Amino acid sequence: MASVQDQLEIKFRLTDGSDIGPKTFPAATSVATLKESVVAQWPKEKENGPRTVKDVKLISAGKILENNKTLGECQSPLCDIPGGVTTMHVVVQPPPVEKDERVTELVYKMKLKTF
Repeated sequence: MASVQDQLEIKFRLTDGSDIGPKTFPAATSVATLKESVVAQWPKEKENGPRTVKDVKLISAGKILENNKTLGECQSPLCDIPGGVTTMHVVVQPPPVEKDERVTELVYKMKLKTF
């Protein structure tokens, strides 16, 4: 039988202040699995949602969580109240902007001519 400490109730706070959850996860759950849950539960009406787990960063107690760690390893004894809900902040990395090489080259040449 799992004890209460083997289960953590987590809500994910999005940048606009809305939440996903709370939902209960075993302490053995990896951060990568949490990110998969965030991607799967991302509200469809919100723009700029994550496409993959790689687009998501989870922050708890001021620390960016590593994919290979478990919830149990990430717990902060000062912040986590037994039986309480832990809030993790979700940051979505924007997609990379493709640069037009011609524009970059033109800007570079213009800078050279001004000196």
